[in-house]
Amino acid sequence: MSSTTTPVEHIKRDSRHLRGSLAESLGDAHTGAIREDDTVLIKFHGSYQQDDRDLREERRQQKLEPAYSFMIRTRTPGGVVTPSQWLALDAIATRYANGSLRITTRQAFQFHGVIKRELKATMQAINASLIDTVAACGDVNRNVLVSPNPVESRVHATVHEQAARLSEHLKPNSRAYYELWLDEERVAGGESENEPLYGDTYLPRKFKIAFAVPPHNDVDVFAHDLGFIAIVEDGVLAGFNVTVGGGMGATHGDAETYPLLARTLGFITPDQLFATAEAVLTTQRDFGNRALRKRARLKYTIEDRGLDWFRSEIERRCGFVIAAARAFAFEHNGDRFGWNEGHDGRWHLTLRIEAGRIADRNGVSHLSGLREIARVHRGDFRLTPNQNLIIANVEVDDRGAIDALMVAHGLDLHRTAGPLRLNALACVALPTCSLAMAEAERYLPDLLAKLEQRLHRHGLADTPIHLRISGCPNGCSRPYLGEIALVGKAPGRYNLMLGADRRGQRLNRLYRENIAEADILDTLDALFARFSTERSEAEDFGDFLLRSGVVPAAVEIPLKVMV
Repeated sequence: MSSTTTPVEHIKRDSRHLRGSLAESLGDAHTGAIREDDTVLIKFHGSYQQDDRDLREERRQQKLEPAYSFMIRTRTPGGVVTPSQWLALDAIATRYANGSLRITTRQAFQFHGVIKRELKATMQAINASLIDTVAACGDVNRNVLVSPNPVESRVHATVHEQAARLSEHLKPNSRAYYELWLDEERVAGGESENEPLYGDTYLPRKFKIAFAVPPHNDVDVFAHDLGFIAIVEDGVLAGFNVTVGGGMGATHGDAETYPLLARTLGFITPDQLFATAEAVLTTQRDFGNRALRKRARLKYTIEDRGLDWFRSEIERRCGFVIAAARAFAFEHNGDRFGWNEGHDGRWHLTLRIEAGRIADRNGVSHLSGLREIARVHRGDFRLTPNQNLIIANVEVDDRGAIDALMVAHGLDLHRTAGPLRLNALACVALPTCSLAMAEAERYLPDLLAKLEQRLHRHGLADTPIHLRISGCPNGCSRPYLGEIALVGKAPGRYNLMLGADRRGQRLNRLYRENIAEADILDTLDALFARFSTERSEAEDFGDFLLRSGVVPAAVEIPLKVMV
């Protein structure tokens, strides 16, 4: 391997296919941490080492090591789990983690606060529920997103099945996960292990896939490395428009890094799905930047080499020509709350879960309430990429019991909250994320209350506006697709981003840099005042900001078709 590659590339190469010294790290009882190189490798197993940043200084003064713990993330393609799996995950959160389940923007669960000596037991308990954490993090294909709402048609079930199969197909081949966490014995003298898709050093950076089913873009398909937009003709899945090179990550003050929307490669039939995904993934494996991790995502590979070159390389690897993209239209990228009747007569209840955090705290009993619902529910649960929860496939006779439990445990926020609160996203940020520069999840409730006051003052309380907060510029809450977004710059200070649309087809722009709450509120209050008096009929806030010249024109993907 070239000496110009990053240290992470050397760690992966020397890891014996993701084993490293993790076994020794886990067995070291003298520290709550694992070895430095192993903090890279454990991500491929679905976990991050973290520490409580609220306690750092206090522990430093006491000459104690940081309060280390581990976050664990599940691999749940499309975010579908059964009631029995829900109950198992609830028990894990209560016994091993910090008493909460968190729904991520990638339709996965996260457990926070698992200490090292209980890490293996937690992993085993997750796997016992027939859910795993393989490749939920790391430089591999991560959890695959799928439009979660089963209301529309049978096409949703078909697309979900394709996505689940693709997730399984793109898993790493290494048995390291099963040896370390599930006590699988390695076969002595057997064939040497190899990674036919990933190679010895895996991908240059993380890789994200999403499947969207128009007219809803609830997965924000253009934010991903690889996207598949279902094309439905006469009620049948004809195939997918393929999008490539999206990504939210950036670095403050570094012009070489920036968020990008994916671009359209063309149309494929369902039988071409696996070959296309493999071709895109292996092209990124072979040509992605391994010398500079901040430029290692697929979006930069395409930026550096061009979309025409990329299409030619994909077609060469696939062995077929990718057809011209077909027409479709997105209406919005939010969720539909409350009860909706499905095509088969079953009902689906979408609950608002603020910042995705499910817990019994601050006077609410959301974790307990969903536990009670899981005990009587005969359908399934579906996590949404907007951090919400669908109680899906409910028989009409079961609606009353589930409705009563929802109300009894305060899970009916969707009935009283305004659209700003219903659609807001926030990443975890402080105190556990090592990259966070400012608050996000913990700040969201206070910020929403203050903004709602100002919207009410201007007669906009019922106007849908999408707000997103990220504690750093890496963009886990997809902030660059928010009509309003705060991107953490320092404690209590944010970059204010404005002007995205509500279809997930336009990036916002930096409006004010490094400002505190008072300036954020004053700035938005003035813009709300203008919006209330100057907007055209049914005009969205982000569109108004563009039309009025508040923010400059941005690159926007055409509404009907991307070619």
